Amino acid sequence: MFPSTSRDTGRDPWADGPPAGPSGPDRGHPPAPRTGPAEEDGERRERTGPRRLRKGGPGRRPDDETDEPDEEDVPPVEFRRPLALTVAGFATLLGVGLVLGAQTAGPGHRLPFAIIIFGVQLLYVLAWTMAMRPPALLVVALVSAGTAAIADVAAVQSDIAGLAPLGYAAAAGLLLGVLGQLVRRVDRVRVTDSLGGTLLIVVGVVAFASLIVLSRVPKGTQAITVCLTAAGVALTVARLTDAVAPWPRLAPQVPRGAAGVVVGAMLGTLTSAVLGSYLVGFTPTSAALVGVVTAATAVLADLAVGYAEAGRMMAGEPPTMWAARHMQGPLGGFALAAPAAYAMCVLFL
Repeated sequence: MFPSTSRDTGRDPWADGPPAGPSGPDRGHPPAPRTGPAEEDGERRERTGPRRLRKGGPGRRPDDETDEPDEEDVPPVEFRRPLALTVAGFATLLGVGLVLGAQTAGPGHRLPFAIIIFGVQLLYVLAWTMAMRPPALLVVALVSAGTAAIADVAAVQSDIAGLAPLGYAAAAGLLLGVLGQLVRRVDRVRVTDSLGGTLLIVVGVVAFASLIVLSRVPKGTQAITVCLTAAGVALTVARLTDAVAPWPRLAPQVPRGAAGVVVGAMLGTLTSAVLGSYLVGFTPTSAALVGVVTAATAVLADLAVGYAEAGRMMAGEPPTMWAARHMQGPLGGFALAAPAAYAMCVLFL
């Protein structure tokens, strides 16, 4: 061994021997255990916090697990073909009655049409009050029927054909309906919940009165024929399609198919375009324009009624009269199509 060669040359630095340390009396002895916090170069090591355990890993007790309730599978509502055919027949009769009633209207002869409209309004009040069952049901029904009569009289007797008298009648009817529920202490708690239902009933009966106003406008009778025919065909075809091919299903709790909604709106628009080629003051294009709006409005309103009925059933409300619940859709569709027809006639014709 050369004198200039170090003793540690060639040795593994990770050998079992003690590492080279500072000279002193304790050289060669292992360091004493540390009792204080570990320090390195005067800086204190920071702890990064406790380690998080994964679910089901070590350190988790079975008692800590929470029992999550399993979701209940709600069975889908089955399609009933006889029911769909019945509702389709009712929509057809309702549309034919309104269209033929509009043909009886003329200058100075609005009363027959007003009587037909009032009969439809009473059906609307019966169906919607029995289906929604608002607090103080009898009060709401009587106030809605009175509002319908006042709106019809105002539509016939007003000097200028317009919707302003109907708006006043709707506001008065809504106010009386709410006050009638506030008077009764039992129904006072639910008055906020019933405000929407009362509004739908009162506004619906006033919407039918807009057809009387429309019959007083130039081209109004032709517009009623085109628009209500399109709405009636759309509602009928949508229900007939649900009876034959209810596909694809829109919701498990709603027995309606998307094909019926689309096909109904398309055939309603086609029917209005065909009528427009025969009626004076219309073209196929203008008739199709007003027809597509009323047809789509009618079928979407009918579909919305189905969703509302499914919501009430899922909330646990007991079902009411069978006939009233299923008349609600076509009546709501025509009620919403009536002001749409008025707006399209005034704006585009």
